[in-house]
Amino acid sequence: MTFKIITDSTADLDENWAKENDVELLGLTITLDGKTYETVGENRLTSDVLLDSMQNGSKPTTSQINVGQFEEVFRAHAQEGHEVLYLAFSSVLSGTYQSSIMARDMVLEDYPEAKIVIIDTLAAAGGEGYLSILAAEARNQGKTLEETQSMIEGILPRLRTYFLVNDLYHLMRGGRLSKGSAIIGSLVNIKPLLWLDASGKLVPLAKVRGRKKGMKEMVAQATQDLAHSTAIVAYANDAEAAQSLKEDLLARDGIDNVLIMPLGPVISTHVGPGTLAVFTIGENAR
Repeated sequence: MTFKIITDSTADLDENWAKENDVELLGLTITLDGKTYETVGENRLTSDVLLDSMQNGSKPTTSQINVGQFEEVFRAHAQEGHEVLYLAFSSVLSGTYQSSIMARDMVLEDYPEAKIVIIDTLAAAGGEGYLSILAAEARNQGKTLEETQSMIEGILPRLRTYFLVNDLYHLMRGGRLSKGSAIIGSLVNIKPLLWLDASGKLVPLAKVRGRKKGMKEMVAQATQDLAHSTAIVAYANDAEAAQSLKEDLLARDGIDNVLIMPLGPVISTHVGPGTLAVFTIGENAR
């Protein structure tokens, strides 16, 4: 028996790819200039519109997927007898994961035989997307839900996530980084390089003078101790820099394939315009 894969709009997956590969996307919402927008579907808020607004001074906020939304989706699959694997946005960065746990428990009261597996990816953006792609590939190869779960959980401690941001104001504003850590972002021409540590926290890794040096350092960090030959590059309104990162990564031993994914609106809200990110999988735990 095959199973259903669900993830969030924070995984930044292309919606056409998701449909073709039977990956269901649930959307967080964004409030921008007093109006609330969806991040999945035809009328979703695009990153381009959001980032343009942010550059003009807008301060958007995001809202997690609530318990009721999860319950509706999980209940529908339980009624159909579908096994479910939900790859959740990091519990450290959002309450979305906890909402999914509450909803699953409610559904299991009525459908105790249902199988709803929830994995806290401790990841975001291309990292969460990378895991979703690997899960879909495993399912397409005939792997069971249990086998896929085991594979993903084995990768989680080895997933590498690096962000190069123009400044740390947006992360501080959204509560994803302390004010003390954000001070370095105000220094002239200092480009903060951050990563997700083993606990899923976004923490400063290095202070680099200049964007080009920051990109070089991010590639160096991301290509240490590689276990998979695919890397993912993500960007917020700087496709040219993303292409440059791709070329630099492909020049490194151990990287044979690089996927470029625009940062979606939810993640862009918190990291801001001009952000670049690289995601790889290492041999050893972080």
